[in-house]
Amino acid sequence: MHTNQIAVFFGGCSTEHEVSLQSAQAVLKAIDRTKYSPLAVGITREGAWRYFPGSPDELPGGSWEQNPGCVPCLLSPDRTAPGLLLCGETPRLLPLLAAFPVLHGKNGEDGTLQGLLELAGIPVVGCGTLASALGMDKDRAHRLAALAGVPSPRGTVFRRGEDFWELERAAESLGWPLFVKPVRAGSSFGVSRVTRPDALRAAVEEAFRHDTEILLEEAVPGFEIGCAVVGNESLVTGRVDEIELSSGFFDFEEKYTLKTSAIHCPARISPQKEEEAAQAAKAVYRALGCRGFARVDLFLTPDGRILFNEVNTIPGFTAHSRFPSMMQAAGIPFDRLVNRLIALGVEA
Repeated sequence: MHTNQIAVFFGGCSTEHEVSLQSAQAVLKAIDRTKYSPLAVGITREGAWRYFPGSPDELPGGSWEQNPGCVPCLLSPDRTAPGLLLCGETPRLLPLLAAFPVLHGKNGEDGTLQGLLELAGIPVVGCGTLASALGMDKDRAHRLAALAGVPSPRGTVFRRGEDFWELERAAESLGWPLFVKPVRAGSSFGVSRVTRPDALRAAVEEAFRHDTEILLEEAVPGFEIGCAVVGNESLVTGRVDEIELSSGFFDFEEKYTLKTSAIHCPARISPQKEEEAAQAAKAVYRALGCRGFARVDLFLTPDGRILFNEVNTIPGFTAHSRFPSMMQAAGIPFDRLVNRLIALGVEA
């Protein structure tokens, strides 16, 4: 059955639920209604799926959940009838051309939803199951990037239950300050910058609240840069941006409020270094099997080295988000970007 319906998934059981609502609002408004018919599918914090027929402006703040038109729904994994099943008084199957997950963090960006969509044979806008899972896993992403010639900061992975003295020994080897991070978490949740030995235990406990594996990683001198990558076979990059910090690190609050930090797009680096960063980003993108789009975050050290930090397979899509800003700086406005991403998902 021919259809132009695109399911846009938002919300989710993640610490980044609210950010997803803002991203989805922007995406839904940008979709070209002459080409596509968007279907908004909200996932509550508790994991309930709801087809949402209201205005995108109801998303931020969460009032969309009270919309009287919301209908329980689920994704049919039946490849002979792929689509969104509305579970109201009269069940209805809405066929889908593709699905656009606009979810951040666990249970959405990590390959779980992508796997369900691939099982149903529904094209995914953005990265598939494997790349999404790898993008959320800092340790395994670092290993693959290194094989592709893009090194990462020095670090050691620990699993829950290991002797604390092993962590202390690794910390002393890395030197102070250092970072303690969950291996799988988004938006810097559970990440701590540790400057002295007596603060290590609390940072480790906080990281383990978010994952069963944590990463102790050296604090790299220099600053963070990022590169938007778009494409399946042939890749296009946005302008590289730069995070200027006044203190601390780019944690959740700074990412979404920019209280004491600034983002420069394009980055204040030479054209040669920007090209080198773009090539590194594309190498990581291919090494992890990304498709559609992703944002690759890197470090640039004072001596000019580029190190891989992480990949965001569903970066923020809010008005002030880094990924759209990078593409805007490269001459691709937000509306055109969103519709180009959908076209890439449909064609693959």
